[in-house]
Amino acid sequence: MNSFAWLEQGDFVTKVAAVLLLVMSIASWVVIFWKAWMMRRARVDVPRCTHLVWQAPTLAAACEQLQGTDRDLLVQPMVDAALVAVQQSAHTLAGQGSRAQQLTRLLRDALHGALARLQFGQVLLATVGSTAPFVGLLGTVWGIYHALTGMAGAGQITIERVAGPVGEALIMTAAGLAVAIPAVLAYNVYGRLIGAIEADLEGFAHDLRELLAPGDSAAAELASTPIGE
Repeated sequence: MNSFAWLEQGDFVTKVAAVLLLVMSIASWVVIFWKAWMMRRARVDVPRCTHLVWQAPTLAAACEQLQGTDRDLLVQPMVDAALVAVQQSAHTLAGQGSRAQQLTRLLRDALHGALARLQFGQVLLATVGSTAPFVGLLGTVWGIYHALTGMAGAGQITIERVAGPVGEALIMTAAGLAVAIPAVLAYNVYGRLIGAIEADLEGFAHDLRELLAPGDSAAAELASTPIGE
């Protein structure tokens, strides 16, 4: 017996549920593999890039050294933002206020951009993990209903005639779980990794602000003089 005979004989709802599960599965596995590659690079790049910044003689030199090193642009945007802040013209609205306020605003925006790149795909994994079982259940319920109504119209109903179609329809529930479980596991694992990297980036942004915010004149000099002097 063809295991997917119920799908071939199913109506529009059954086929839409099956196609939706297939799309969810493909999308989640693409995100899983892509984020695994990204997390592996980020865990190496973030410590290496922050070390390069603190070892650089000047803030401008740090920006140059990060070119091509920060492959996912997690650290470099914050260093670029800090350099912009210390060189900001006072003739624009963005340049008004204390240097500490400008650093806070620019570093916050750069940090949010880095975190958005890290978080990309998490919503999809959470959505697939939470909805795929219900899509599979919908396909199962509708498949059972479709099979029972078809057999009722044929006349006599026996357990042998019911067991086959109902068992085949339950495949949709298993398919929904098979799609959801990898997505949920990946979401949890990547959430922990992202949390660790996020803490490192927030700490770096805080340290960079504390270094460059002592005063307007001192912060401006740090753009071209050795860091820490």
